[in-house]
Amino acid sequence: MFKSKNMLFVLVLSVFMLVLAACGSDDEETSTDTGSNTGDSNTEVDYGVDYLSILTGGTQGTYYPLGGTFADLITTETGVKTTAEVSQASAANMTALAGGKGEIAFVQTDIAYYATQGTLMFEGQKIDSVVALGALYPETVQLVTLADSGIKSFADLKGKKVSVGAPGSGTYANAEQLLEIHGLSIKDDIQAQNLDFGESTDGIQSGQIDAAFITAGYPTGAVEALNATNGVTIIPVEADKAKELIAKYPYYAVDKIPSGTYGLESDVPAVSVGAMLAVNKDLSEELVYAMTKAIYDNTDKIGHAKGEFIKAETGLDGIGIEVHPGAQKYFDEVK
Repeated sequence: MFKSKNMLFVLVLSVFMLVLAACGSDDEETSTDTGSNTGDSNTEVDYGVDYLSILTGGTQGTYYPLGGTFADLITTETGVKTTAEVSQASAANMTALAGGKGEIAFVQTDIAYYATQGTLMFEGQKIDSVVALGALYPETVQLVTLADSGIKSFADLKGKKVSVGAPGSGTYANAEQLLEIHGLSIKDDIQAQNLDFGESTDGIQSGQIDAAFITAGYPTGAVEALNATNGVTIIPVEADKAKELIAKYPYYAVDKIPSGTYGLESDVPAVSVGAMLAVNKDLSEELVYAMTKAIYDNTDKIGHAKGEFIKAETGLDGIGIEVHPGAQKYFDEVK
């Protein structure tokens, strides 16, 4: 009798162990199936990095708010924690990327070209470790002043205090070239001030300066803030001068600031360069592909007005430097 009970116990225990083994097998199969879904944006992939930094510009420009959106998209879609960092913008961003102080950066297309060629502000400091991720939108060169300043044209800048951006910045290069086309010199004809966007508009409001060059996608936060307290005007770049500028510096394009922007009553003719994203060349193809896809597949989630210009089909337009293989792979797929 005892032997029979013992055998029954062993039999029940064996069945119980078989049931547990079967449950464990089901769990393993479920886990494997879920993890193999490489199309799921929440699937964790080891890209070889734990953190990404996007170098932008000042807080009152266009780069910074867009950078925050891009950082959120990349974090969500790749699982790699990404943040937007305040910086001194284009030229400084190229130098910072080359020095390993960031992984992604906003840059003007003209500045990226100067850097990779070792010309102008990069004379003797050619950068060959930075490549393109993709083109974004036009960056308009805006010469901002108050409506009652008496400044109506470039000629009226002579002798005035004018912010031209930091030496070596994209804005500085744009100011220098536009003044040149209008027969003026930064060194000899104006009282140049090296201010960022926020400092420039604060200076205009307080009367410390008379005008400021601001190269950014419109509407620019700093200019909107100034217009909220003081009526602003944008000095036009007339058609003949735009043509002359483009003939000498072909990375410019004809642009305009539409009526209604900053309360303008009519369109203002202007010129622009392009905004783009640059990355370190040594980032993996898989990671850069995923970052590019995260941004250009989700442009409908970009709240800024410049979001309408950011499109996969124009992602390589106006880029004059080498494109990262990961980005190139993405754009080849969406052609």
